[in-house]
Amino acid sequence: MPDPHPQASDQSGTPVPAAVPAVPGPGDRGRRIRPAQLIFEPEGREPEPERFFDLESIADPAELLSRSTELTLAFRAAAERATDFQAIAAAQLADPRRFDALSAEQIAERAEWTPDYALKMVEYGRTLQRRTPEG
Repeated sequence: MPDPHPQASDQSGTPVPAAVPAVPGPGDRGRRIRPAQLIFEPEGREPEPERFFDLESIADPAELLSRSTELTLAFRAAAERATDFQAIAAAQLADPRRFDALSAEQIAERAEWTPDYALKMVEYGRTLQRRTPEG
């Protein structure tokens, strides 16, 4: 079947093959095609209202209480675990065997604690290290 698209020709009337843009294939390090430059800003969507675990979409008060209680307990457990890691890190930083051991004041400054609280966290961290085999 003949090609319905006319071919381009030079001035003598001889058909000239159509120019095919160089599209890089796998392993081809030839010329890269760049995306077209935007000359306008696309319309922005309205910002979505802030959501907190979709609690605002729960209409049933019993379900809302149940779900929010679950989240409260999960966040509380996460905060306690993070505090344990803070204490272990404080104990490691204050370890006198380290050549770069930090004082309680230096740890307090880094963690935005009081020096007294930093001392308590170092002691708590040492307690946690004694309990865990990897510490």
